[in-house]
Amino acid sequence: MTTQAALQLANELELDLVEISPKADPPVCRIIDYKKFLYAQKKKQKEIKAKQSKVVVKEIRFGPNTDDHDFQFKLNHARKFLKDGAKLKAYVFFRGRTIVFKERGEILLLRFATELEDIGVIEQMPKLEGKRMTVMFNPKKN
Repeated sequence: MTTQAALQLANELELDLVEISPKADPPVCRIIDYKKFLYAQKKKQKEIKAKQSKVVVKEIRFGPNTDDHDFQFKLNHARKFLKDGAKLKAYVFFRGRTIVFKERGEILLLRFATELEDIGVIEQMPKLEGKRMTVMFNPKKN
């Protein structure tokens, strides 16, 4: 069908001639209500956006000399974060001369990882970056 004939048919039906695939040979067109078409596209985009999930990263900070009570308190928070589906970044911050206790920080993070084995998976093993030793956790899939 020629372009003129298609335009005439669209005018008779009081609809719009819309080019659907311009790169095809010959180009593909449709006779539709353009406003309705745009509305449907917008609605589809909105639905796709609503289904997307944003990745939330929660952080928990330790010192190399963190006491047992503080450790348990932060562990409970970490459990809650992982159950809610957030990623978790736990780190030991070395301030001043505490940098000499690197192994203490690593032991603390590994202990933290073993406590969270049941609900979290380690994404990255403890790694020292400047004054911080970090470890990343992902929530376990059910």
